Amino acid sequence: MAHLAVSQMAVTVPVGSDLSIRRSGFKASSFSFQDKSWAPAFTLDLKANSSFVRSRQVICLSVPVQQATGPKVTVSPLELEEAPEPPLNLHKPKQPYTATIVSVERIVGPKAPGETCHIVIDHDGNVPYWEGQSYGVIPPGENPKKPGSPHNVRLYSIASTRYGDSFDGKTASLCVRRAVYYDPDTGKEDPSKNGVCSNFLCNSKPGDKVQVTGPSGKVMLLPEDDPNATHIMIGTGTGVAPFRGYLRRMFMESVPTFKFGGLAWLFLGVANTDSLLYHDEFTKYLKDYPTNFRYDIALSREQKNKNGGKMYVQDKIEEYSDEIFKLLDNGAHIYFCGLRGMMPGIQETLKRVADQRGENWDEKLSQLKKNKQWHVEVY
Repeated sequence: MAHLAVSQMAVTVPVGSDLSIRRSGFKASSFSFQDKSWAPAFTLDLKANSSFVRSRQVICLSVPVQQATGPKVTVSPLELEEAPEPPLNLHKPKQPYTATIVSVERIVGPKAPGETCHIVIDHDGNVPYWEGQSYGVIPPGENPKKPGSPHNVRLYSIASTRYGDSFDGKTASLCVRRAVYYDPDTGKEDPSKNGVCSNFLCNSKPGDKVQVTGPSGKVMLLPEDDPNATHIMIGTGTGVAPFRGYLRRMFMESVPTFKFGGLAWLFLGVANTDSLLYHDEFTKYLKDYPTNFRYDIALSREQKNKNGGKMYVQDKIEEYSDEIFKLLDNGAHIYFCGLRGMMPGIQETLKRVADQRGENWDEKLSQLKKNKQWHVEVY
């Protein structure tokens, strides 16, 4: 494999207590470029950069001598663009498709609470999907509540575009957090109560078989009728999955029928820096498309909100609330994905902001839903 020559430069960035990554300032993690499927392409280190929280940070950036930003990736087959409607429930629970595990990679640092894995599944083009849809996974074994029957289907938002991480339309990627149960009395892990499906997926090895159903879901599909639209994405933890798919389609792939020229704004809430997911991909988009992409993070265990409490994603939303409301008034789409518990705090924040602006939040929300600007997928 031929590698591009690179030069290295150091950029000193004042970070301080606010780790927001804004379009007005350049901040980036380390990127490596190599001549692989696109020239130049970049190899992604999916693990979070745990050194990102220094008060003043020297960040090394490796860039090709001749060209810092390469062309987008060529994808195929382009027939995947031709379907007038998204594929739905091609494989049902009683007749799942047997796919193959390609890779399983831990994508959080050592100080992250819990483990999150990026899992690539080969479906050989037999379970096509659109960005924002979900796969169902049936873990092996017997359903303890229904002896003799398989486990129930678990749904996972797909974390790749329809072309997959290999850009050939044959794989799908999942972002899975291992569900582990600890006994409150002993403090020890109780494997009998651990999440059956998440542990099966995170423990999988390349070549292992996995039963998948779907794809399912239409609520989180990316509207593409207006390539210059604004998309505000709000996620917590693995809720970033569909947004990774959107952003790869917008900024990484060369799709003849979709030339994105709008604004994509991602808010991501996680516990700490080591918990950041796909951080290198997002910071590269920020560098390459500073007028089309914004990225703000809320680290609940490392940042404080304006009242001195923990910084949650709704605090970041409040920080930019005037701008967000103006964008919504101009037709922006807003998406929420993550744990169900995220929504009450977000709704409360939006209602408070609306009240301060002299608006009725219930009426505004009703209008957003009517206009199909409001997209929610929580679990």
